[in-house]
Amino acid sequence: MSGDDETQDQTIADDLVVTKYKMGAEIANQALKMIVGAAVAGVSVLSLCEKGDAFIMAETGKIYKKEKDMKKGIAFPTCVSVNNCVCHYSPLKSDPDVVLKDGNLVKIDLGVHVDGFISNVAHSFIIGVTKDNPQTGRKADVIKAAHLCAEAALRLVKPGNQNTQVTEAWNKIAKSFKCSPIEGMLSHQLKQHVIDGEKTIIQNPTDQQKKDHEKAEFEVYEVYAVDVLLSTGEGKAKDGGQRTTVYKRDANKVYGLKMKTSRTFFSEMEKRFDTMPFTLRAFGDEGKTRLGVVECAKHELLQPFSVLHEKEGEFVAQFKFTVLLMANGPLRITNSLFEPELYKSEHEVEDPELKALLQSSASRKTQKKKKKKASKTVESATGQAMETEGAEPSSPTKASTQTSDGPKNVTKPSAPTV
Repeated sequence: MSGDDETQDQTIADDLVVTKYKMGAEIANQALKMIVGAAVAGVSVLSLCEKGDAFIMAETGKIYKKEKDMKKGIAFPTCVSVNNCVCHYSPLKSDPDVVLKDGNLVKIDLGVHVDGFISNVAHSFIIGVTKDNPQTGRKADVIKAAHLCAEAALRLVKPGNQNTQVTEAWNKIAKSFKCSPIEGMLSHQLKQHVIDGEKTIIQNPTDQQKKDHEKAEFEVYEVYAVDVLLSTGEGKAKDGGQRTTVYKRDANKVYGLKMKTSRTFFSEMEKRFDTMPFTLRAFGDEGKTRLGVVECAKHELLQPFSVLHEKEGEFVAQFKFTVLLMANGPLRITNSLFEPELYKSEHEVEDPELKALLQSSASRKTQKKKKKKASKTVESATGQAMETEGAEPSSPTKASTQTSDGPKNVTKPSAPTV
């Protein structure tokens, strides 16, 4: 099974692949929960990023120990982006430290993979907000709007629907909260060892992007990392000149590196991370690493994940989840930790179709029960035994990887308040 062509075709039609996705998702969910719990006023962003990455490495190290050749670990390094910082902030020890304060809007973004099967998650929250003292104003608007966009996507990313339907829904929801989706941001299809698959969902496309961006239909057995990024401002994200610390190997580029430092760094990176995004913090000698990455990036062997910013004074919220398009309905495997009672916005979704969509259940079990109930009603009315359409067997791997604080409730999100 060493050939790329053979491994590339493994999909969630295979129970073992579903299990690997769920195992990665459980670790991602636990890492997220731990970092959110540790993110209080006075804590440094660097310490949270280190804590998240260390946890992922430790937990993935405990599974599939006998499979010596199996790659597993970080699929996206822990990033903690505050307020108007849009994404990809994962500082090095030598960078100026950012310390969290009460009232900061914090976005945590991370990913885990098991055998190249990727589970990504991102969450936004505000430091110091409580049920007795909920957040109001623009920060509440943008977090609530981003959460509802994620909920809408959970109901729209399903076989037969088009990526453009999701883009349109996001634009409408953002508008009703007087917010803007970050321009041109993409949600990607996931495949084994591939974090940025061909099919994408685009946010807030420019006219040119609308022309260039390919329409696509979601299909059964596909997997997506659905990524929502909303701003209280215009939605224009720019490189603020901060050091890029997150990169990923561009598998299509070849170049003979001249410097020994660059070759040493590149060789270690390929061995440890292959095509997964990584942080420069993961390498021993920071000075040599920073030197080695320059030549690799210059000749495009590495793709940078630049630290992006919205205008000063604006706020950006992000929610990301991974969804498996199973035969019996979409299965969300990475959790949302959103607590609606903490965020009070004066705005709400106005579009009647979107309201109905958001109030519909995203639970596969509920849909099955409804189908069963409908079948029974027909049976009793006609006196005929009918085959129950909803009685599709659930995946035998469903409960095999869940622990007490794992994603037990991931298949049953309640309808959000709109």
